[in-house]
Amino acid sequence: MAEKAIPKSKYRLKRLKALIVKEFYQIIRDPSSILISAILPIILMFLYGYGVSLDLDHLRLGLVVEDTSPDAMSLVRAFTDSRFFDIKITRDREELEEDIIRGNLRGFVVIPSYFSEFRNRPSTIAPIQVIADGSEPNTANFVQNYVQGVWAGWLQQERISSNLKGLPLTTVQPRFWYNEQLESRNFLIPGSLAIIMTLIGTLLTALVVAREWERGTMEALMSTPVSIEDLLLGKLIPYYILGMISMSVCVFIAVLFYNVPFRGSLLVLAFVSTVFLYSALGLGLLISTVTRNQFVASQVAGVAAFLPGFILSGFIFEIRSMPLPIQLVTYIIPARYFVSSLQTIFLVGNVWSLIFYNLVPMFLVGLILYFITTKITVKRLD
Repeated sequence: MAEKAIPKSKYRLKRLKALIVKEFYQIIRDPSSILISAILPIILMFLYGYGVSLDLDHLRLGLVVEDTSPDAMSLVRAFTDSRFFDIKITRDREELEEDIIRGNLRGFVVIPSYFSEFRNRPSTIAPIQVIADGSEPNTANFVQNYVQGVWAGWLQQERISSNLKGLPLTTVQPRFWYNEQLESRNFLIPGSLAIIMTLIGTLLTALVVAREWERGTMEALMSTPVSIEDLLLGKLIPYYILGMISMSVCVFIAVLFYNVPFRGSLLVLAFVSTVFLYSALGLGLLISTVTRNQFVASQVAGVAAFLPGFILSGFIFEIRSMPLPIQLVTYIIPARYFVSSLQTIFLVGNVWSLIFYNLVPMFLVGLILYFITTKITVKRLD
């Protein structure tokens, strides 16, 4: 009696399972994969968490006090009591010029000799003068805005202490959604997760096929009946699991150590991360297939994944302020969509209209990369 034929799909599943098990054994024997997936994200989270910030709480500012009247001293106390400034007080502005040149101060405020009489002088005469170091435009803007805030607060207090004399008071009560404390960390940490996973996901697979060619084990794989698709899947799945472990570590650090609010769902986060890792791992696999050298693959991964992800994802640099051709390039960068998705999930919640808009391009980029890799990977030794 003839034996029942075993379906080809069953053979394929067995081959795929064997490839996955073999790759896990390879990961265990090779500590570089563990270092990339476990140690590197911790180091990068520490660097991004403490090294990257858009908050300026201690601006070094000079204060030239030419008037010693009670009004002037009251304004001086308003500046020294502000948490935004580290104040250096002097009587002559020339004493601050060297500090400005050396970068020790980011600007200075002059309280002129006629300050106590500013209420009786024409409105065209400025009561104080603000000079900022324009070599750093963003910091100069902070100096101007913070000084205006201190000045407005001081005027408010003066009017209150004068029994509401003068102009009517206007009280502004601002309200901020999603990031109530206006802490840049809450905005930057979710974005940094996308940059970290871009680098880690690409590096994990960028070394895979290249390592096989260098060690001579690719020839053995080519001699087996395994298909190109199974070969690639057998390498993607184990490193996808490592990538998800890295993502879990990063989220744990972001929420528990940096106190970043998490308003979304872990399942949605896992789904979005899966789609993104599909494109990141696919890019790394394409790089390793083309280069066939671990050193070259790691260098190309940094240039092709990390730099575009950092610069063109909107993580730090506003995309709308870029030239139009550069804006168009950002549409093929998966990190752009992952940054937006993570910031939405962390700070807002499960807003599917935004999340789905970002999922589709990430999946399409991953699909294209996987298709290209299957076409350029051939089972011949040349």
